[in-house]
Parts: sequence; structure tokens; C-alpha cells
Amino acid sequence: MVARVRLLRLAVDVTDYQHAAQEVVERVARKNWAYVCAANVHMLMEAYDDPEFRAVVSAAALVTPDGMPLVWLLKRLGARSATRVYGPDLMLAVCALAVEKGVKIGLYGGHERALLPLQAYLLKHYPGLKLTYAFAPPFQRLNEKTQQDIRRKITSAGVQILFVGLGCPKQERWMHQQLPELSCMMLGVGAAFDFHSGRVQQAPTWIQRLGLEWFFRLIQEPQRLWRRYFWHNTRFVILALIQLWQTPRINAGDD
Repeated sequence: MVARVRLLRLAVDVTDYQHAAQEVVERVARKNWAYVCAANVHMLMEAYDDPEFRAVVSAAALVTPDGMPLVWLLKRLGARSATRVYGPDLMLAVCALAVEKGVKIGLYGGHERALLPLQAYLLKHYPGLKLTYAFAPPFQRLNEKTQQDIRRKITSAGVQILFVGLGCPKQERWMHQQLPELSCMMLGVGAAFDFHSGRVQQAPTWIQRLGLEWFFRLIQEPQRLWRRYFWHNTRFVILALIQLWQTPRINAGDD
């Protein structure tokens, strides 16, 4: 059973890769279209600051604990079975199940130079994967005519699961906006396109387990990321400590 636990102002699901991937594929079978968000500290703090964005993420079918700090906070609050469900790895778990069930997938987002290597990676590691659509949109704001054309092509390709790699908070807002218009499941997977294509180096597993992935990325892109990490991470630690002090322990996700 999946439990949803409030972390600061955002509810996050206590789940794992198997259950999350199964939920996505089962919704495809039922044509119960929705979107999935993978929450890290950045998303949590964006939701804390912006009620409109918080409503967008809260409307997701699943909000997985993408970052280790969220997993640690869940455990401290009493959700002892909490594990990380990292967007790039969830993407692969869903692809494996999509092959088994014959589900068609699509890719939307990322950098144009990452799309071909990403497709090659997925088709190599998941033989039989029905990858029917791939598009990297330009960075500028798209007009409604272009958006309609994109939706038409996604629909024409028969996409049932669409991986969205636009980065937070853009991808979550895009999925929420497109949900009434698209008949497919959508998963916001952040930098997964760059990682799996080899365009950007992913933090080693031991660094991820220590919750220091943010530091690894900061070293790679200090000018772009230092303000975000300094502002969000510092406040997250303070607010998490306040929540632990004020909130009774729960009993969630242990059955």
C-alpha cells in the first residue's frame, strides 16, 4: 500500500521502483491518464515557495522521493520502508515493464544532441522497446499552434507513456497543462535524458547514497547552480528540522 506523507508543504509517496512502474503501466491498461513527479529538494522547495506549483505537483498520480534527503526525512518521520525512487532509474524500470507489456513510449525534452544517443541506449538495453516518438523542443516559449502540432504528433505515434525531460519546474507545469489534451501517462524525469545519453556525467552511486549528488552537480556547473543549492538546501535543512521537532512520528508504508 502506498502512503502519502507531507514533507514541509508537499505530500510525497512512500513507494519503490516496482510499485511505481507497475502503477504507471496499470494506468495505461485502464486508460487512466495522469502524470508522475520525482521530487528532490529543489522541487520540494519550489513547491514550498509557490502555492500554484505545489498544486501542480500535488495533482500527480505519484510523487516519488527522488532525493536521499527526502528519504531520510520520511524515515525520521516514521516511514521506515521509504526508499529512493530516482527519476532516471524509474525511467528504466518503466521501460523494462513497457517491453514486457508491449506499451509504446515517447521522449519529449532534453537537448537535441542527446536524443539519438538516448534512443540508441534505450533500444540497446531494452530490445523490443516500442519507441515511437522523440522530440527536443526549442528553449523558447512555444505558441499554441506549435503545441497543437506536438500533441498531434504524440497522439499519431500512439504514445502510451511519455517521458518528459524539461527540468523542474518546467516539466511539471507542462505535464499538468497537457494532461487534458494527451491520452498517455507522463513521467517527469529531469536530467535522465542527459544522463542516459552520456551527455552529462551522473554522480557515482556512492555519492548518491550519501545524498551528495547536488555537490557533484555543483562542481560540474557552479555558475548555474550555486544560488539554487545555497538558497534551497539551506532552507530545507532548517525547515526539515522544524518539522521533525513539531510533528509526531507516523506509521506509513510499512505493510
